[in-house]
Amino acid sequence: MPMRALARGVAATVAAAATAVALAVTGPAAHAQDPAQYVALGDSYSAGSGVLPLDPSAPLLCARSSLNYPHLLAARTGDRLTDVTCGGAQTKDFTGSQYPGVAPQLDALSGSTKLVTLTIGGNDSNTFVDAILACGSAGVLTLGQGSPCKALYGSSFDDTVDTSTYPAVAAALRAVRAKAPNARVAVLGYPWILPATADPTCFAKMPIASGDVPYLRDLETHLNSAVQRAAQETGATYVDMSTVSEGHDACAPAGTRWIEPVLFGTNYVPVHPNALGESKMAQQTEAALGLG
Repeated sequence: MPMRALARGVAATVAAAATAVALAVTGPAAHAQDPAQYVALGDSYSAGSGVLPLDPSAPLLCARSSLNYPHLLAARTGDRLTDVTCGGAQTKDFTGSQYPGVAPQLDALSGSTKLVTLTIGGNDSNTFVDAILACGSAGVLTLGQGSPCKALYGSSFDDTVDTSTYPAVAAALRAVRAKAPNARVAVLGYPWILPATADPTCFAKMPIASGDVPYLRDLETHLNSAVQRAAQETGATYVDMSTVSEGHDACAPAGTRWIEPVLFGTNYVPVHPNALGESKMAQQTEAALGLG
C-alpha cells in the first residue's frame, strides 16, 4: 500500500539524501548491443520509497530509490530503463500530473516500449492507507484487544476496492496498452504487510488489534485479487507476491522481513518494502516474465 501522505511527511528527511549517487542501470556487455526499452510506472512500492540511496534524477517528492525493483531488474536484464515511478501515485496520475512539474506517467510510453512494470491501486481513494491508519488508531485505544477496526468499518474498505479501485486499475492498464501496444506489461501484487494471524510480539511495531490483523490481511487479499482480475482482463501479466512473501511481513525480524513496520523499522517511510523486499520483487518479476 503504498502513499501520498507519507511521502509528503518525509520530504525534509529525503532532502538530506538528494545528492546520493544512483546505481548504474547498465547490463552485461552481452545485452548491450540492442537494449530493450523498459518503462517503470507506479506507486511507492515500485519507487522503493524509504530505501536509500535516492535516485537523483527523480523529483524529490517521489522519494524514488536507486535500489527499487525496476533498477535492479534492468541491471539484471540489460534493458534501457525509464523510471517514472513516484511515491503516492494513484491511477489518476497516469494521465495527470501528480505534482507540479511531474509529467503524467503515461507520457513515458510509446510504440517502442517493450516492457512495462508497475504496482498501482493501493493509494486509490486512500483506501489502504486509511485502513492502516484507522486500524492502528483503534488498536492503540483497545491496547491490541478485539477487532475494533472491523467493528467500525465492516466491509466499507472492500466495497471501495470493488466499486472504485478495480475499475480504475483496469482503465489504467488499458491506457498503458494503448500507449505501448508492443510492450509486455507486468503488474505486481503487493507483498504481505501482516501475517495471517496476530503475533502478540508484533504489537509494539505494528499496533493493530489482534482481531484486526486478519481483517487487514483480508483487505490486502481483496486488493490484490482486484489487481489480478484487472490484469487478466487487459492482457497484462500478474506477478503474484503472496506465496513468496509469506513469512516476510512487517512482523518478521530484521533480515527476514521485506516490509518495514510502523515503529522500530529501518526505512524512513514505514509499511513499505525495504531493500531486501525490492530485490525479491525484482526476482519474482524476472521469473514471472522469463527474463534474464
